[in-house]
Amino acid sequence: MSPQRMQELVLLRRARDLIDRDYAQPLDVVTMAQRAAMSPAHFSRRFKDAYGETPYGYLMTRRVERAMALLRGGSTVTDACMAVGATSLGSFSSRFSELTGETPSAYRARLHPAVDAMPDCTARAITRPRRSSRIGEAAARRSA
Repeated sequence: MSPQRMQELVLLRRARDLIDRDYAQPLDVVTMAQRAAMSPAHFSRRFKDAYGETPYGYLMTRRVERAMALLRGGSTVTDACMAVGATSLGSFSSRFSELTGETPSAYRARLHPAVDAMPDCTARAITRPRRSSRIGEAAARRSA
């Protein structure tokens, strides 16, 4: 790997760390790109190349991941939505359903005994929403 590519990855990691840390804050691509010292368009392309999803997609995946933990803890869907920085309950619910294959209300209503017994770090890794594997499942459910 070239030194230039390694430096680019360091800069992209700074932006990803910003998303991981400040996911509940209003974040836009311009702010993320500034953290990576890149133009917004270049940043978006390079971020997707490095991490497999757009910066906004990564942000929303983090928000859904955090909301899942809040919902397992008994938060209402509205409270979880607002706590993770989403501003529209409808858009949040749509993204949640797209990523997990179920609505936030359905996720909150079902039991999670195995996850509750795990350490938090393990539960986050196991329950992390993964878009690529869920889209096909969700589409299959809709067409059935």
